[in-house]
Amino acid sequence: MAASFLLAAQPPPELAARIQTFRAAHHLKDAAAVPHVTVKARSGLPPELDWQETLRGVVARHAPLPLSIGGPRLFGNGTALYLMVSSPEAVRLHLALLEALKPARFFGYEGPGLTLHLSLALKRRDVDLPGVLTAARTEFADLERAPLTFTARSITVMRKPGPGGFYAPLEDWPLLG
Repeated sequence: MAASFLLAAQPPPELAARIQTFRAAHHLKDAAAVPHVTVKARSGLPPELDWQETLRGVVARHAPLPLSIGGPRLFGNGTALYLMVSSPEAVRLHLALLEALKPARFFGYEGPGLTLHLSLALKRRDVDLPGVLTAARTEFADLERAPLTFTARSITVMRKPGPGGFYAPLEDWPLLG
């Protein structure tokens, strides 16, 4: 299977380090190894990279993104444990990227109802997500009480080499507005 790509906002380094320490303590190894907030999922982003120039232009025209990261949650379908993310501006950027890309198909969770999130763990056979959620509620209780707010000044192109790999930063595109 070919490489896959996504576009993401990076959390502040201190939060990224906390997440990586949490993941290591719970032996979590999945595609979310590098903390990120997905702004455009892999649908419509083929390995040929012919989409890059168009989407780089969309990002360059968009203002920096204020984001707020809150406490941990599980998706209703049980596929992931995540930190809540709120940012109407990031959803607007997501919609602008979809409009520019016009993918023939995109995921059902994409579009105006996008649930922004920062994944802590993905569902795997050897991972007890409800148990990890309990630990995450303790570790990230501060974010539940007072969400962390910051401004993302760039969007990162992330690449996963194939099945079993994880998304790693490839290139940053500045948000210039």
